[in-house]
Amino acid sequence: MPAEMKRTYSTRSASKPIMPSSPPSELTSPSPVKRKRPFTDRPAELNTPSKKARRGSKADAKGKAADKSKSKQGKLTQLHFSLDTPILRTCSLCDLSYTRGAPDDEALHKAHCARVQRGLEWGKEEEREALKAGVEELQSNVKLRNGARGRVVCFRPDVGGKIGSKLALLLDTIRLALSSPPLSPAVLRRCKVYLFLSSTSGPTTTREKIVGCVVAQRISTAMAIARPAEIAAAFSSSSSSATRAPASSAAPSPASSQTQPNCDPPASSQAISSSSQQSTGDTPSLSLLPVDDSTNLYVHPAQLLTPMGIPRLFVSTEHRRLGIASRLLSIAAANFILGCPLNPARGDVAFTQPTGAGKAVLEAWGKGGVRIYEEECNI
Repeated sequence: MPAEMKRTYSTRSASKPIMPSSPPSELTSPSPVKRKRPFTDRPAELNTPSKKARRGSKADAKGKAADKSKSKQGKLTQLHFSLDTPILRTCSLCDLSYTRGAPDDEALHKAHCARVQRGLEWGKEEEREALKAGVEELQSNVKLRNGARGRVVCFRPDVGGKIGSKLALLLDTIRLALSSPPLSPAVLRRCKVYLFLSSTSGPTTTREKIVGCVVAQRISTAMAIARPAEIAAAFSSSSSSATRAPASSAAPSPASSQTQPNCDPPASSQAISSSSQQSTGDTPSLSLLPVDDSTNLYVHPAQLLTPMGIPRLFVSTEHRRLGIASRLLSIAAANFILGCPLNPARGDVAFTQPTGAGKAVLEAWGKGGVRIYEEECNI
């Protein structure tokens, strides 16, 4: 017989009320019973069921993305083929050729044209480094023909920092403006740079711009420029020698052709034939060397001792015909060699192959004594 189990616990009756831990106070009021409002008493807006947002499909998401991309897309431009109009354009202000419609070319032309016309800024950063870079002020308060004033500074081209970066940009601008090759490091080591800084007074500060530049090089020899009378005499002598040349020299004799049928002519005959070809052409005889046919510039081949050469000369277009180039050249000739001022009329100064404007400057400033040299041959 199973053993009788004895219970050791009891259950609390569910109907038995729970006694509070503290006696009820008479000041507290019984909590009101919350009841739901009848359906008819609620506003009509709350009685209508709310619409649940429908989950969009992938096609709807792609359509929305396409609409957003269309709204962000810029204004389109209608393009047309123009076969007759060339895309390569040459600016009439700076003579730079660039591709019209190419953003890089147009940005390069815009910056270069502004520098050619108005010059480069010489700001506070460059002036702050002037003493450290060895910048020497040669003349101050220089008055120009239009009443503007400026100063002339000089320094070596191997400077660094802000002045070195500004000089590199200036030399690149001059290279593009003159269509000239860049100056080699060997040439720059023998050079000095002379700058004309034009000052413009503002409401609060004074701003300066580089409007003129002369690069002077230490050279040894140069060639004298031929005068117009000498060029005319050389042309007349070459034309007269061509008319007096015998007809027999044009064709070889039968004996000579038989004795040397397959041999080259000797060196002396080659030299004579080359000299006869040059004398019969449009250039003068070998007594003069052509430098620039467009400006009728010829030089004598004899090398003469010359201490200073000018490989680069530049003045911004808005500041030309104010005497800046002649002032820079005079200061460079007076200070290039310490204690030994140079006189261009005596042939102490030479230029490289000048442009038309450069030839006019050297004729007006040099008074017929300026010579021509090759910058790479005087290193």
